[in-house]
Amino acid sequence: MDRYSIKMRASNQDGGRSHHISGAEKIVSEEELELYVSRLLKRAMHHSKGKPDFVNIKIEAVKEEEILHLNALPVTTVETETEEEGRIVVRSYLEKLGIVHIDEIFSAWTQTYSMRGAMLLDIETLKRLEPDRSRGVRTTYMDMETGEETRRAACSGKNHFNEALVLATKVVNHPAIAAEICISDDPDYVTGYIASKKFGYVRITNLKPMGSPNGGRIFLFRGDDAALADCIDYLQKKKVLVHMPGSRQNGPAAEDGRKQGETNKWNWMEESLQEWKRRDLYRTMKVLDSPQNTHVRWNGRDMLMLASNAYLDLCNEERIKAYTAKIMEEYGTGSGGARLTTGTTRLHMELEEAIARFKGREAALVFNTGFAANTGIIPAVCREQDVIFSDELNHASIIDGCRQAKARTIVYRHNDMADLEEKIRESGCESGLIVSDAVFSMDGDIVNLPGLVRLAEKYGLFSMIDEAHATGVIGETGRGCEEYFHMEGSCDILMGTLSKAVGAEGGYVCGSHTLIEYLKNKGRSFIFSTALSPVTIAAAQKGIEILETEPHRSRQLQENVRWFCTCLQKQGLNVHSDTAIIPIRVGDEGKAMEAAGRLMEQGYFIPAIRYPTVKKGEAILRAALMSSHTREELEAAAAAIARTIDEVKAL
Repeated sequence: MDRYSIKMRASNQDGGRSHHISGAEKIVSEEELELYVSRLLKRAMHHSKGKPDFVNIKIEAVKEEEILHLNALPVTTVETETEEEGRIVVRSYLEKLGIVHIDEIFSAWTQTYSMRGAMLLDIETLKRLEPDRSRGVRTTYMDMETGEETRRAACSGKNHFNEALVLATKVVNHPAIAAEICISDDPDYVTGYIASKKFGYVRITNLKPMGSPNGGRIFLFRGDDAALADCIDYLQKKKVLVHMPGSRQNGPAAEDGRKQGETNKWNWMEESLQEWKRRDLYRTMKVLDSPQNTHVRWNGRDMLMLASNAYLDLCNEERIKAYTAKIMEEYGTGSGGARLTTGTTRLHMELEEAIARFKGREAALVFNTGFAANTGIIPAVCREQDVIFSDELNHASIIDGCRQAKARTIVYRHNDMADLEEKIRESGCESGLIVSDAVFSMDGDIVNLPGLVRLAEKYGLFSMIDEAHATGVIGETGRGCEEYFHMEGSCDILMGTLSKAVGAEGGYVCGSHTLIEYLKNKGRSFIFSTALSPVTIAAAQKGIEILETEPHRSRQLQENVRWFCTCLQKQGLNVHSDTAIIPIRVGDEGKAMEAAGRLMEQGYFIPAIRYPTVKKGEAILRAALMSSHTREELEAAAAAIARTIDEVKAL
């Protein structure tokens, strides 16, 4: 079967001079051609170096017999903390090859930063051998050969490791190339490598400062003029497919008995983890030795909890624990299966009746999680001819629900009703859904519900809000967004969670009988999930009862929010919130992490929220309050937070 070579080059013009932004290439089947052209174009238009004003995509037919199949080089990873350590590693591997002019090679390396191609350097004479020194030698016509699933995943975005491994494998398989050394010119990528047939591909985790656009590659050449001509022809014209782990061809066994390339299959995961660590984006879990409460035990220490979504402090409520213990004795610990096949308990039905009553709706349906609710509701209620309008700051569960729906999704500017209406008009839709968080989970601001409902009614669209962070938090009696705006019964679909203010687990949706019956029959995350445990349902039952009968808890939470914001403002921090979520701006991811760490040392459990949860460079400390925090605790915490932020910003 013949294939096609696709080459993409993106650039922009500045002062009459072309500046390279992005480049990539693939060798694909005819059936894959349209998909990969689309993906490469998307990649060209979204790059950290900016938006191009010129994109060239070239497609050529390639005969199978023209393709050279190579096994990927074996990979070794060397961890380095600084670029100086990284260059020491490069030096040690060059010495293994018997290369002596290493300082001169490092000096020449800096000359590659402005080149689109690679420098071809004679390692004996240090003579540059590229026909065009300003452009360098371009290595083209190469791709990886893997299973279909891996190929599609690889094309979904830039994979530095795979692309570098493919290029290095092609380059060093020419007998005149002793080695290649490379630093990426991507400002967000500090890993580089040295590669050789002798020792394979050596990843070096730090070869330049984060944010530096400098990068380039050198091919170290050893040979005569005939070898030079053949080498350049090979690099620029030979079609090569590199066989990665999982492909249909494997090479000879390595010294340890594994086939060449077999050790590579986990490297892309390791690469991702290391990169996230270097960018202060790596996430870990903190293990607690206590229930969720205003005070928790971590590492043997008492901590003031300023991160929990248990807004009404019900996770350790004695009445809930006593009731769930009673129910466990009566109903056991598990549900045994999905409700439509195994049967449902009286408790499940009673909980749904209680939720519907609390929210002022005809009926309700419980899902296993809030995430499952959104990914079940949205694809079910949105048909292929519909259009979904989603706020740009909606929770990931809403985003994933939109992605799973067959309908087209249009994202509107955050809480911007003018932009929403303009997009509704431009879409020409006759039916669909407007969906938004009620309280946004990172910034803590509240949806413009009057505007959203008005537009939904005006254009004949369903309205849906996610009240995960609104229920128990806003409104005179904690009933959420509709009560807050005095618009009870105005929204078509009310979704929420039982795992925050309610103090249990699970998600729910409430609305008309028609909606709930439809979701019982069409909501896949409901139909195909084992039902929640009777114990969990009992906890939610008692939690809803407390919300309904003790509205003073919500009012106390609201008072705590006002007090804490006032304390932070007195400390010089520009902070405001009408909800239990209070974002405290830091900006730099590293400084946010440092501030959170220092606060942990002082006994304050408050997390740093970073990309991709928030935009790059807009990291925050996210405080989440409970109704049971005392004024004294909040005042002391505000002083500690302000002092710590000042300290880390001064570093």
